Amino acid sequence: MPLSMYQASVPVFIRGLGNLSAILKKAEAHAAAKKIDPAVFIQARLAPDMLALPRQVQIATDGVKGCAARLAGVDVPSYADTESTFPGLQERLAKTMSFLQGFRPEQIDGAEEKPVSLKIAGRELSFKGRPYLLDFVIPNFFFHVTTAYGILRHNGVEIGKTDFLGGLNR
Repeated sequence: MPLSMYQASVPVFIRGLGNLSAILKKAEAHAAAKKIDPAVFIQARLAPDMLALPRQVQIATDGVKGCAARLAGVDVPSYADTESTFPGLQERLAKTMSFLQGFRPEQIDGAEEKPVSLKIAGRELSFKGRPYLLDFVIPNFFFHVTTAYGILRHNGVEIGKTDFLGGLNR
């Protein structure tokens, strides 16, 4: 049986966001155990010209909620992008996972050729459904999740590859 658009999107996104949530919990616990102000991690970035941790999480969640909504033909929910604490980031992840869990396969399957347009940084981008998902959203999602992981790992949080991958017995 071929892999469907739904299978390639919603479950992948939920798992990745769940793994990111677990990583953020480890970072918050690390900060408490080492008596480090959590703001040190929240404000951290890998390079001076890169975005800090909250924007990495915000962009990852924006991309996947937008993808599912656009492929299903429903309105994309808007979030304020004001998270500046671990609890705020956790709330955003939970809200996004809850939104994604509301989709059924029949809402997204068959969207391979669906036209998708969006504006990013003042540019209009146009795709068909499959390349939008496979060539744009999935790589962008994992770029931002990986960057969030890298920020925390670089700053001493004891996380590793198995934290990024999550439970492998699924």
